[in-house]
Amino acid sequence: MKTLPRNPLLLRAAALAANVLPGLREKDRGAGGHDAYFAGLQAALKRAGVAQPTLVVDLQRLEANIGAVRAALAPTKLALRVVTKSLPAPALLDAVIEGTGATRLMVFNGVMLDEMVGFRPDADVLTGRPLPAAQVADFVHRHANSGAAAARPQWLADSPERLKQYAEIARANDAPLKVNLEFDVGLHRGGLQDLAALAQAIDLLKAEPLVTITGLMGYDAHVSGARSPEAEMGRVLARYGAAVKLLAEKLGDVSGMTLNTAGSPTYALHLTDPFANEVSIGSAFVKPTHFDLPTLATNQPAAFIAQPVLKVMDPAIFPRREDLTAAFNALDPNSRRGFFLYGGYGDARPVSPRGLRFSAIYGGRSMLAGSAKVVLEQDDFVFMRPTESEGVFLQFGDIAVYDGENISAWWPTFRIHA
Repeated sequence: MKTLPRNPLLLRAAALAANVLPGLREKDRGAGGHDAYFAGLQAALKRAGVAQPTLVVDLQRLEANIGAVRAALAPTKLALRVVTKSLPAPALLDAVIEGTGATRLMVFNGVMLDEMVGFRPDADVLTGRPLPAAQVADFVHRHANSGAAAARPQWLADSPERLKQYAEIARANDAPLKVNLEFDVGLHRGGLQDLAALAQAIDLLKAEPLVTITGLMGYDAHVSGARSPEAEMGRVLARYGAAVKLLAEKLGDVSGMTLNTAGSPTYALHLTDPFANEVSIGSAFVKPTHFDLPTLATNQPAAFIAQPVLKVMDPAIFPRREDLTAAFNALDPNSRRGFFLYGGYGDARPVSPRGLRFSAIYGGRSMLAGSAKVVLEQDDFVFMRPTESEGVFLQFGDIAVYDGENISAWWPTFRIHA
């Protein structure tokens, strides 16, 4: 063990902080090594010869989450639309589609639209955001003669300008287009702002023979962050219900249309929704940290980033502030051991062993720090949970599939996309 420089004044300050003023001392968050679950996962990765940062999906937990969603929707009239950007690997998406029996997909960009034409040509595809006209025109031009259902998606739109662009694309390619209208139910990030704007959009499209209105979307991601999600959900339902009523007044029977709402954080609040006929769900199946919500209490974290430990520094010495190390450790025992990882963290938080955090002294994500109670050595793994699945899942190459005992498969991802 390296001997630290000893400054008497700093050491006395450390003693004062640790002994005379114990209320200033941080609680030691270390709790040994990996628990049984992560110890088993670490052993499986080592047996498989994994020695690089790897995204792992727990197959048993994934299947349990699929079952939880299926059970929640079973007694309702709500169909499931699977969000592809949250499950960006063909085999992963397949597992959810097969496990839920879903035939409807939500796609957010041109790359995934192209992927779906080949991967699930019979799927009913709805775009999850209004796409630029140039991207839509390119896709329509290339797939105008395709017989695949996925080649004729429902294009989401939320402004007169976008609607006019889409209508022009339909005329230029002599290709019928389907358009789903997004209505603002309170998020304000997108959507037609009020009933007058919705009425204008409907009237505009009714005059376009090549364009068909196929439904309505009301996205409510803001609900889970409201002080009272139940009260905010009441306002969402009122706005969405009024929009559905207007749609029916202008177009007649809407029961066969796509009346889409919700997302993973809010779908459970729509189980008795009298207006929508489908909900969109993606991240709930793998449950990143942003989805640690009461509405998803029955779902389990099913995705982890495994990071090899390249070096352990004990004690962790601060560059250019070596004399402060002992004082800082006295105030915060969780700074004692330093762990340098392979890298490529994604947007993630360490979860095992317990008590780790990124060092504020080293800055950024250069080093994880933990107390002397953290049991972790060179070539072990630190496990992190991604904060979200879209994007992060595409950063680590093929996904390792953990079956509870071994790494039993490797799932390639879709092409990198935004």
